[in-house]
Amino acid sequence: MRDFTSFDDIFSRPPNDNFELLKAWAGTTLAFAIMQTGASNLLSGEFVTNLIVAAIVAGIGFVLHELAHRVVARGYGAQAHFMANDRWLLLSILISFLGVFIAAPGAVWHRGKLNIRQSGIIALAGPVTNLVLSVLFLFLFIPVIVLRPLWFDLWITICYVGFRFNAWIGLFNMIPAGPFDGAKVLAWDWKVFAVTVAIGVGLTFLLSDSALSGVLQTLARMF
Repeated sequence: MRDFTSFDDIFSRPPNDNFELLKAWAGTTLAFAIMQTGASNLLSGEFVTNLIVAAIVAGIGFVLHELAHRVVARGYGAQAHFMANDRWLLLSILISFLGVFIAAPGAVWHRGKLNIRQSGIIALAGPVTNLVLSVLFLFLFIPVIVLRPLWFDLWITICYVGFRFNAWIGLFNMIPAGPFDGAKVLAWDWKVFAVTVAIGVGLTFLLSDSALSGVLQTLARMF
């Protein structure tokens, strides 16, 4: 999310936010799936599986992140529009063939009379959305393990990738510098910044794969 500093045409000729979000979702999904699969395996069933996982996890994670910025900004009376970054989306797809994933689908641009607290809350909305999604994917493991639905392995993959991916995106966006959300949150309230970063670190690093595996194995034995 970025504050509006130029490009008056964004507000004089507002983009179709839904179309812009759709582009960002599709581009991010494709780039993440290619990176996960590998350029040499794109004609395999693994790519189809990774495309499904990416659409649910990566695509939704980014779209809801940006929607959170927009909803909160508009709630404060500001004009806010999402604009996909076509060049970075194309670049992220091309680079994904090298096994690297770049997260730069676009940004919410807003303008209006906002104080530092409002700007901080608008910025905070995106990372918090990802951290909440991370926790939801974590808890989704429970009904999946208990009910063992059709395509069980696919659901387990969605839960795991959704948990890890959203935790990382939430923490990454709290970098307190440059255009990152963390810079505005820290400028508003260092305590809110510290708590959010602590939660992100806990979800990203402290809950290791071995610890998560142990919990899941315990649940599996119970049910």
